Amino acid sequence: MTQKTFFRTLSSLAVLSVVALMALSRLAYAVEIQKVVSPKGIEAWLVEDHTVPIIAMNFSFDGGSTQDPAGKEGLTRLLAASLDEGAGDLASEDFQGKLEELAVSIGFSTGKDRFYGSLRTLSPRLTQATDLLKLAVNEPRFDETPVERMKTQLSTQIRRNQSDPNAIAGRSLADAMFGAHPYARPTLGTMESLTSLSAADLQAQHGKILTRDGLKIGVVGSIDAKTLAPLLDKIFADLPERSDLAAVADLAPRTGGTVHRELTVPQTTILLAYPGITRDDPDYQAAYVMNHILGGGTFTSWMYQEVREKRGLSYGASTSLSPYRHTGLLIGSAATKSDRAGETVEVMLNQLSRMATQGPSQDELEAAKRFITGSYPLRFDSSGKIARQLVALQNAELGIDYFDRRNSEIQAVTLEDVQRVAKRLLAEHKPTIITVGQQQG
Repeated sequence: MTQKTFFRTLSSLAVLSVVALMALSRLAYAVEIQKVVSPKGIEAWLVEDHTVPIIAMNFSFDGGSTQDPAGKEGLTRLLAASLDEGAGDLASEDFQGKLEELAVSIGFSTGKDRFYGSLRTLSPRLTQATDLLKLAVNEPRFDETPVERMKTQLSTQIRRNQSDPNAIAGRSLADAMFGAHPYARPTLGTMESLTSLSAADLQAQHGKILTRDGLKIGVVGSIDAKTLAPLLDKIFADLPERSDLAAVADLAPRTGGTVHRELTVPQTTILLAYPGITRDDPDYQAAYVMNHILGGGTFTSWMYQEVREKRGLSYGASTSLSPYRHTGLLIGSAATKSDRAGETVEVMLNQLSRMATQGPSQDELEAAKRFITGSYPLRFDSSGKIARQLVALQNAELGIDYFDRRNSEIQAVTLEDVQRVAKRLLAEHKPTIITVGQQQG
């Protein structure tokens, strides 16, 4: 979150969070999704809840930072930072003032594959809130002063990342595994690329990404389908029908490399990465359960137990799945004293090898499935979380009934499934190893 967004939304969130907390117990389990289609054919998924007068809308467009032209890295990220910096006949300060006055939150962000937006408002202010969102989506101004301010904020973050071990490790991992693929492009851009970006670049990128054909929408709260349908047209119907996105190729990540970045810090940051799995892969749920046992389950995971509990090498060690549209990664991470980095890497590699060759026990599998299914309702403890989930389901094409199917899919994962996917992901590749710290480790 930028400094601008933090201070602007602080008062809004104070109002919205109070009423949101009142609805948590009901939303935790009762999620009934309606498909709403506007008069002009724009589709949204709606979870209706009138317990409190709050509405959350999340949406996404096809095309993220992979659509930054060569030499203009950071363009899509700057677009996200600039959309609410003045729109229509409202200059930046006027637009921000309206948001604060109404206790409305509007935000934008970008990933590698998609561009995201959100709206949070109290239902009595829905008309004014959607008026502002319509302006931000359709008529951003890209005035010089606020755009330069956003470029300065992004440049500050880039400079900060140059001395941040985690950022350096992530950047090194992307370079090592993605090579010249668009996924390797820095989402924030570079100092040089940001300097060259103009209002004309932003306008062109806006027209390329914010289009109707890649639009997914999730809405949760005190609104019915009849009220929502015309609002969808009001906000989105004037966008171009078709996008003109650059094609992005599928990618097999490069593996087996070892990269060390020297940095004078007390600890060494460690990343171990393998090719992962995309969200639409039939083995995804088995991989999710496997990862929970290996390093995703925090206190109970193999990585945490072996690295922290038994040896005290790190405050924590974990693994995670990172699915993208055109590839995936499985990443293990830890940070330790520089003189024990080699030992920590060895212990982590042993756990990865153990999973690839032996796999978990039946008791470990059952415990993992109980935790994963039992904790699932925590993803639905606020309207904002549910709205994000609705969009994520549509992005991954998982189907409107996924909430009902998900836990049964986890329960259906067998020991043989976990062993198969572990061999597929971990036994057939050598890891890419990234370390950032002092060479003595």
